[in-house]
Amino acid sequence: KAVYSMADIVADKVRSNIEALPTVTEAEALAAYKEKRKAGLTSAQKKGLEEGFGISPMENDKGYWNVKLGFDGYNKVKTKTYPNGQPNAMNARATESGSSVREKTPFIRTAVSATKKQAAETAKQVVDKEISKIKE
Repeated sequence: KAVYSMADIVADKVRSNIEALPTVTEAEALAAYKEKRKAGLTSAQKKGLEEGFGISPMENDKGYWNVKLGFDGYNKVKTKTYPNGQPNAMNARATESGSSVREKTPFIRTAVSATKKQAAETAKQVVDKEISKIKE
């Protein structure tokens, strides 16, 4: 419960950061590509990030319980290289760190930094609450 409570707090902040990402039109993105300059996300790419973001099931890794926040699936932007749509993980990575065609716009790193203390405090409260239930 504590691990998921932490993941929920961070995931909510990542979702709000995704919503706040600026977008460009398809025409602007295509023009930037042709002119070999960087552009932002299109609305279809942003929607793919919103729909593909989630929390993985919990795993026990040698006694450490973990969940992962990440991106799954493909968006609706079909290209010659990606006829089924672009991978959401690729767009997230390019947006977070920048690439040859995308400006760097950190949205995951800032969410983790902003929620780290709050998530740890919430987990502590959940653990304390669960321990008190066992004691009763």
